[in-house]
Amino acid sequence: MAEEKKSGSKGAMTVSEAGRKGGVRVRETRGRKFYEEIGKKGGETVKAERGRKFYEEIGKKGGDTVKAERGPRFYEEIGKKGGETIKAERGTPFYEEIGRKGGHKVRELIEKGKAGAEEEGGAGHGEGGER
Repeated sequence: MAEEKKSGSKGAMTVSEAGRKGGVRVRETRGRKFYEEIGKKGGETVKAERGRKFYEEIGKKGGDTVKAERGPRFYEEIGKKGGETIKAERGTPFYEEIGRKGGHKVRELIEKGKAGAEEEGGAGHGEGGER
């Protein structure tokens, strides 16, 4: 296989070792930001070629796999950890703000839904829209 070392060759390394060594070298010379940039470009290319739905599908597959391996409790634990981290970084006012924004959005959607229902219900039922 390609992973085997050549016998008798001084300093020979596997493909895996060479790749790791190259990756470390690139990280040292170009930095972490380089990997972030090329990763973002690659992701945008895949999104353009395959569409957003592709990411939704692979995300669901990955989530289902993790759920099968670790159980639903795992998500509860990491969600709690994440929430505690955000609270420590941003404080309680952050949650108050996003809660208020969410409440406003829900109120807007409810009002929009009611207005749409009134328009549908009032049309074509004689003058004044009465039934």
